Amino acid sequence: MKTGKRRGIIGLIMAVGMMFFGGIAFAESLVILHTNDTHSAIDPDEKGRGGVLQRKAIIDSIRGTEKNVILVDAGDIVQGSLYFKFFKGDVEYPLMNMMGYDIRVLGNHEFDNGLNDLAKYYKDVKGDRISANYDFTNTPLKGMFQPYVIKNVDGKKIGFIGINVDPESLISKHNYEGLKYKDIITTANETAKFLKKKKKCDLVVVVSHIGYVKESDRTTDVELAHSSRYIDIIIGGHSHTIIDPKKPQDFPCIVNNAVGKPVLIAQTGKYGKYLGYIKIDLDDLKKKGEDARDFDYELIPVTDRFPDGKLDKEMKAFLAPYRHVVDSVNHRVIGRSLEDLSNDERIGGYPNWISDFAFNYGRAKADSLTRAGQPVRADMGFMNVGGIRHGMPKGDVTEGEILNTFPFANRILLLRVKGRDIMDALEVAAKKGGEGVSCNVRVLLTEDKHVYRVIIDDEIMDPEKEYVVSTIDYVAEGNDDMRSWSNGEVIWRDTEEMVYPVLRYIYANTALGLPIAPDPIGRFQPAVILNEIR
Repeated sequence: MKTGKRRGIIGLIMAVGMMFFGGIAFAESLVILHTNDTHSAIDPDEKGRGGVLQRKAIIDSIRGTEKNVILVDAGDIVQGSLYFKFFKGDVEYPLMNMMGYDIRVLGNHEFDNGLNDLAKYYKDVKGDRISANYDFTNTPLKGMFQPYVIKNVDGKKIGFIGINVDPESLISKHNYEGLKYKDIITTANETAKFLKKKKKCDLVVVVSHIGYVKESDRTTDVELAHSSRYIDIIIGGHSHTIIDPKKPQDFPCIVNNAVGKPVLIAQTGKYGKYLGYIKIDLDDLKKKGEDARDFDYELIPVTDRFPDGKLDKEMKAFLAPYRHVVDSVNHRVIGRSLEDLSNDERIGGYPNWISDFAFNYGRAKADSLTRAGQPVRADMGFMNVGGIRHGMPKGDVTEGEILNTFPFANRILLLRVKGRDIMDALEVAAKKGGEGVSCNVRVLLTEDKHVYRVIIDDEIMDPEKEYVVSTIDYVAEGNDDMRSWSNGEVIWRDTEEMVYPVLRYIYANTALGLPIAPDPIGRFQPAVILNEIR
C-alpha cells in the first residue's frame, strides 16, 4: 500500500491553484475526498486555514482533473461557532449540499438540538446518508438512512458502510430517545462480509464517527481495523486526529487486520483545515481482486491560496447575511486576557478558570437558597474540558469568542452527590488527563494515574459524605463517560444557558478593571505517598 506518493501531482495542483487542468482525466482511478469534525468552521481561522469557500475551490478543481471523485464526510459538521449558535443548521447543511457531498454519516454533535431538529434539516440533505449500527425506526429520522451504499465506478463496486459512536454517556439521552444502538465491531464486520461475499464489492470503505485515539471503553477505528477481514479503508472522525502519512510515528495510517492485511485509516483533524485525499488504482483492483490495496493517501491543507475571484459566487452570496451578523458579535470587545489560554489542555488555565467560575456562581446561588429557607452549601465546582470548544488568545477578548467557546445549551446546576460517586467520576477524568475542578480541590494521583486521594477544603473527601457540586446538566446526566455523576440529586438548575452568566461575569470584572487571569497550576497532581502504603 502506498501513502502520499502522489505528492508531486498534488503539489503541482496546489501550486497553480488547481484550476487549470481541464481535460485531464484518470478513468482507471477513483479519488475519495473526505472531511470530518468541521464543527461549523465556516470561515478561515486567524491564520487563513480552513473555510468552506476555499474547501469548495479545492474540491471543484480536483473534480475538474479526475473523472471519478466521491466526496465523504464523517460527521460533526455542526456545533462550534456562532453560525450554529445563532442559526442552528441553516448555514451548515445548505453549504454541504452546495459542495456536493456524496456520502455522509452523523457525528454525535448533530444530535445537540434533538432528533426533531435533526430530522428537519436531514430531510433536505443531498447524497447518501448511511448508518449500519443506528436503528432509527422509532425516531423522526425513520427512513432517512441506509446501512450501506454501493458505488459503481468504471466497472468496480465500492461499498461504503456507515458506523456511529455509542451514544450512551456521550449524547444527552433526551436528544436520541428511541434510537437503538448496535455493536460497532459486530455490525461493521458482518456488513463488510456481506458486501464482499454477497454483493461482490471490490472494495469496502467504512465511514465512521468513533475515533482513532483510545480515551475510554469505546471502540476505536484502530480496534475495528484489527478485528476486520473484509474492510479495506476506514475514513474516521470524532477524535479530531490528524492522521498524516508523512508522520507515521504519531498516528499510523496503516493497521493490519485480523489476517495480517493492511487497512488504511484516514482522518483530517478538525475545523476543516485539511481535506483528505485517497486515490485508488481501479486497474490494479481488476488485476488482483480483493488482495489489491494500492492506495495513495495524503492531506491537502485548506489555506487562503485561492483569490477571491476564484471562490464560489453562489456560496458567497448565500453566506453574506449570516456572516454580517456573526462578524458584528465577533468584533465586540468585552474583556482582556493576560495569557493565551488553550482548549487543548486538560488541566491548567482554562479548565481552572471555568470551574472556578462555576464554583463561585453555584456558591452564590446556594447562598440565595439558604436565605430562602433551603440550607445549601456549594462544596466544589466541576466542568468538563470537552465543553471548552476554543482557546482564548492573550489580549482583547470578544463576545463572539466566549459564545464560540461555550456553544452548548448547558445550564449550571447544583448537584448533591456522594463522595464515592465524585471519586469514581474523577477516576474516569484522570484516565483522560484531567478535567476542570475548582480552586479548593486537589485530585492526587498515583504514578499510574489512578486517583489516590481527593482533597476538598484541606480535608480528605469522605466517600460516604454528600457534597454539593456546581456543574452543568450535561455532566450531571453522567455524560463524557463519567456515569457516576448521574447518581446525584439535582437541587437547583439555572434557567439560562451557562454562557450568559459567564459573559456577565466578564463584563462585571472588566468594569472593575480586572483582567482574565486564571490559575495556571494543574489541580490533578501527583500524590506524595509516604510510609502508610509502602
